[in-house]
Amino acid sequence: MELGVVGKPNVGKSTFFAAATLAPVQIANYPFTTIDANRGVAYVRKRCPHLELGHPCKPKNAPCNGGTRLIPVELLDVAGLVPNAHEGRGLGNKFLDDLRQANAFVHVIDATGGTDFEGNPVALGTHDPLADVQFLEDELAHWIAGILSRNWDKEARRADLEEAPSEKIVTARLTGLGFTEMQVHSAVRDSPLDPKMARWTSDDLFRLARTLQRRGKPMILAANKADLASREALQSLSKATGYLMVPTSAEYELALRRAASAGLIDYAPGGSSFEIMRPEKLTAAQEKGLEKIRVFLQERGSTGVQACIEEAVFKLLDLIVVYPVEDEHHWTDKSGNVLPDAFLVPRGSTALDVAFKVHTDLGNHFIRAINARTKMVVGRDHPVQDGDVIKIVAKV
Repeated sequence: MELGVVGKPNVGKSTFFAAATLAPVQIANYPFTTIDANRGVAYVRKRCPHLELGHPCKPKNAPCNGGTRLIPVELLDVAGLVPNAHEGRGLGNKFLDDLRQANAFVHVIDATGGTDFEGNPVALGTHDPLADVQFLEDELAHWIAGILSRNWDKEARRADLEEAPSEKIVTARLTGLGFTEMQVHSAVRDSPLDPKMARWTSDDLFRLARTLQRRGKPMILAANKADLASREALQSLSKATGYLMVPTSAEYELALRRAASAGLIDYAPGGSSFEIMRPEKLTAAQEKGLEKIRVFLQERGSTGVQACIEEAVFKLLDLIVVYPVEDEHHWTDKSGNVLPDAFLVPRGSTALDVAFKVHTDLGNHFIRAINARTKMVVGRDHPVQDGDVIKIVAKV
């Protein structure tokens, strides 16, 4: 599962990425600091089932911190996007190619209106953040439409003669972009298109591309630099976008994460407070900075970075967590590890889907599944629920 951290240059994308993952990245106050894509791992939080079991878990793929399970999510930080990137301007071609496999986008915007379209600093409030949302939508739609339109007329005429379903043709053209057949079918169905593909115009392909982006590459907004923006401005921005939006202060989150890593403070990502552990190691400037962050947390509840990632995973993508085990009585694998794995799957996934998630062989040889809480046997089409502990029974 991959989230692409996107946006124009100099809005705090790399700071957001570093704050979420603690991966080392280059951060500077000028455009195109990021050239090559950065990859790192963030985590989303869920209450660990071991608390109800009464025995400590022994995780393999998702650590547990005091009863909070941390499920990994891959983040991708790409070069900043500028207008006409789909034509190759700036680092546009590289930016778009890096995003092929992203399941969703975290669009980092400057909530203060303090950076122009190119990422250059301007006076606060002189640039409309809503314009950045529109321009990124357009760039992504142009990118997808460009892929669809290559030699379209010739292939569309042939497909019409063969009476091939339009969904099949569109899906084949978007191979490698991570769109599912269901997403393509939904987008084609909801777009006003002529039954004959050869009659589709460039405008038709652009509208289809825009619908595909919203279906298959959904977006959440990180209204960054929230420490410099008023509550009123953030509320107004949230109402106007039509997107899920989370105010964030990536700079504050990164400072807290680094201080915690150095043992200076006790802080859990997404927390509403922190405790200073080694005051004698802090400089006067650090003490002042931490006090400023403390006031912000008291007013806002969190820096928003962790919340934004969790909103993207659990609300935008509507994923749930399941815990596959081999012993339904003790909730262990064959080596006796309690609740060894935690997997993110789309809501509505079946027991068979979970089997394939664990291993292809389990899916191919699926017999039945067992709900480890109720001990009830369920079939392949049984929809799993968030937090289910489940055993997959397959042919040996």
